[in-house]
Amino acid sequence: MKVGEYVVQEGLYYTKTHEWLRVEDSKAVVGITDYAQRNLKDLVYVEFINADEEALDVGSVVKAGSQIAAIESVKATSEVYSPVSGKILELNRKLESNPELANKEPYGAGYLMIIEPTDLKADIEKLMDDKKYAEFVKQEAASHE
Repeated sequence: MKVGEYVVQEGLYYTKTHEWLRVEDSKAVVGITDYAQRNLKDLVYVEFINADEEALDVGSVVKAGSQIAAIESVKATSEVYSPVSGKILELNRKLESNPELANKEPYGAGYLMIIEPTDLKADIEKLMDDKKYAEFVKQEAASHE
């Protein structure tokens, strides 16, 4: 669905910090939203690090709301936060050499990582569905005009 110039993908769950989560076979695929990538503009660097700037890798354990990446654009550096608690199963290493994938396909090839959640149901209850997120984006966009 479109909210102004922004795409909100249906069937996903969203955070107030503009990360998305897609459930696939009880795993959580995580990325940044179209709203986030458009506001950051041209992405130039993606690093999988926590708030202490320690590298994250497959097997790293993350908590919902904790930093999982830093994304640098021509405009700013932004932290990315995990929408779920669990263990990292896969990092999208393509983003390290092609960060613009998150600009071109934020809900597809530009995903950040796959996490094996410890309590997916409980974490999802704290997230917004696509309709609530669309309303949230509408309010966010209006507040920046």
